[in-house]
Amino acid sequence: MKSEYSICIDWIIDRVSSSIEYKSSGILKKNDLESLRQEIDQIDSNIVTLLNQRVGKAGEIGKIKEKLGVDPYDPSREEQVFAKISSLNEGPMQIASLRTIYREVISASIALEKDLVIGYLGPEATYTHQAAVKNFGAGLKYQALPDIPDVFRAVEAGSCDYGVVPIENSTEGAVNRSLDLLVDSELTIISQVYLNVRHSLFSSSTLENIRQVKSKDQALAQCADWLRLHLPDAELIPVNSTAEAVCQCREEEGIAAIAGGLAGRIYGVPELAEGIQDRADNVTRFLVVAQNGLPPKEGVLYRTSLVMSLADRVGALQTVLHEFSERKINLCKIESRPSKKKSWDYYFFIDFTGHAGDPEIEEVLTGLSAACPFLKILGSYPETTV
Repeated sequence: MKSEYSICIDWIIDRVSSSIEYKSSGILKKNDLESLRQEIDQIDSNIVTLLNQRVGKAGEIGKIKEKLGVDPYDPSREEQVFAKISSLNEGPMQIASLRTIYREVISASIALEKDLVIGYLGPEATYTHQAAVKNFGAGLKYQALPDIPDVFRAVEAGSCDYGVVPIENSTEGAVNRSLDLLVDSELTIISQVYLNVRHSLFSSSTLENIRQVKSKDQALAQCADWLRLHLPDAELIPVNSTAEAVCQCREEEGIAAIAGGLAGRIYGVPELAEGIQDRADNVTRFLVVAQNGLPPKEGVLYRTSLVMSLADRVGALQTVLHEFSERKINLCKIESRPSKKKSWDYYFFIDFTGHAGDPEIEEVLTGLSAACPFLKILGSYPETTV
């Protein structure tokens, strides 16, 4: 049996050994950290060099495009790039994160090719502004416009190269002003953007003192249940945009606005409640419009939008739909709007999978032209869900 002295010595040796091991481990971990940081520094150096090489090559392509009269922004080509980098990705980086990074790389490349101006429904920090930046990146110039018709006019006049407008919401459906403008405008759809929409209530007053709530008509509708529960007596006033509503309520007592968090932060209005939309999965779809359409590219899945009227006879709609079903072409959506040409006359808006230049789609369009008094292709553009 060990003596108390021996036990004490063993305890001291054990503690000292543990201390030495702990300190050695700490030194090892510190050395590992510095080594990894040095590796990251070298990788960063390589990335910067490669990015500049990539942007330089893109600049050379831009010069060729300019000589050929080709638009610098090509959403079909971008989808090919996004698909390629997704196939190369072995993790751990998420594909969505990689897509966001490359969005900015491409944006920087386009900015070197041409000073593009993107028009959007303003003012700054509207959801349309956010959708525009998501689609084009931070490297381009943006112009806020007062209303949706102003976006169309700016692109038609050439003061903006592209325009971004809302077209439908997952809760409240179509944005009718955009649909009506697409019928009469010579612009074409070249891209679509999906944006998750999360609404907040902003005001300089307390909730109890609010007598009016302002916002875009769609935003007011998307928060209808919350408003009935918390502000049942408040007057709901639609304005041109959510950000405009925030601007208007900034200095007025008793006025609140519904908008996104970014608008409240930019314009310095206190947030009284957040996440007030009736559905958590609240998504708005936006369209990018331009003067020139997109030719089809191999490997890209397209959606085509068109508008048509029907002959006043039995089975007219069935005849139209048969053109799609017999060729097994997927219809993404169909809805009607008054044509405003005469009473009880309607336009039908149809989205379907495929490009207007595809042989089978051309067959469909030939059949529709024969059956419909009015037919207009609104655009063929990459089918995206992000």
